[in-house]
Amino acid sequence: MTLPLSIARLLGALTLLLFLAGCETAPPVQEMSDARQAITVAREAGAADLAAAELAEAEEYLQNAELRLDRQQYREARNAALEAKLRAQQALKLSEAAKDSNGD
Repeated sequence: MTLPLSIARLLGALTLLLFLAGCETAPPVQEMSDARQAITVAREAGAADLAAAELAEAEEYLQNAELRLDRQQYREARNAALEAKLRAQQALKLSEAAKDSNGD
């Protein structure tokens, strides 16, 4: 009857794995860097004029990520940084589309 013991061990291991996965112990360094870089690229592409709202949203998410990082709320910081990057990429796409439609 080792099957129930094996199942118990498996469940215990899965529980531990899920717990550890839920604990974010490392700062989201790469995500923060990616977000900052995406915002810089969007700004250089003219997003401040051509996609101002989206760029502002990206910057707000980055500020939120920085605040969460300072508070060591790494999961929330990571999520906000990822959202900042996404918004910056949207701002970049809108800027490029606006330039294309204007013939620039």
